[in-house]
Amino acid sequence: MTQPDIQTVKTSHGQELKVHTYLFINNEFVPGNGPLIETINPATEEVICSVHSASEYDVDKAVNAATNCFKNEWNMAEIRRKLVIVGDGACGKTCLLIVFSKGTFPEFYVPTVFENYVADVEVDGKHVELALWDTAGQEDYDRLRPLSYPDSHVILICFAVDSPDSLENVQEKWISEVLHFCQGLPILLVGCKKDLRNDPATVQELKRNSQVPVDSNQGNLVAQRISAYKYLECSAKTGEGVREVFEHATRAALMVSKKKKSKGCTVL
Repeated sequence: MTQPDIQTVKTSHGQELKVHTYLFINNEFVPGNGPLIETINPATEEVICSVHSASEYDVDKAVNAATNCFKNEWNMAEIRRKLVIVGDGACGKTCLLIVFSKGTFPEFYVPTVFENYVADVEVDGKHVELALWDTAGQEDYDRLRPLSYPDSHVILICFAVDSPDSLENVQEKWISEVLHFCQGLPILLVGCKKDLRNDPATVQELKRNSQVPVDSNQGNLVAQRISAYKYLECSAKTGEGVREVFEHATRAALMVSKKKKSKGCTVL
């Protein structure tokens, strides 16, 4: 195969590109139409591959195609929403976010201070870039946590199915904090660690404290009391219900008008 020369190609946009004469466009919509270039095995004279080099016209089409692709990706993400997740420490908030955004389940618990994730969600034909704001549930961070609330569109209040106390704190602590800083925003109540509801070791441990795992009826009742938009359960460990949580949250976030959103979240 002849060694290629370097030439300058100017596109219709006025952009100069340094290209090899054998440059080819590997795209079914932008085929190369220049001279045929063949790679031949010298031992057998067998043609290993053959491509058409790209002409100036081909390169111009490729640039246009790439530009349009970028525009499409930008348009896909032009709808952006912010989700904040709160709840007791170790109730499963971070695992839920990581499994949804990264697809992996963290095996070790590390208390969160503040952590942000981003995920692309498609609901009802709309592409949404969802910013996921993780928060610390420990009392030590009660004064810092409100910094996460401004410009939010939807709030997840989480509790753990294996911790009745965490559900009680939804009513005793979390709903009042959310309503104080984010009045008017949709709230989803989420029961995490659903897989532990029937786990023998978990049931036995709770029994020692005269407790039982939270059942779905209890969760629904609390959701009604706090006027939640939706009550959902999930397991980050098994993946059950994880996507549904964020699809419902995204739908709720899309209902929030800019005017309402700007007034809804304040830090005092």
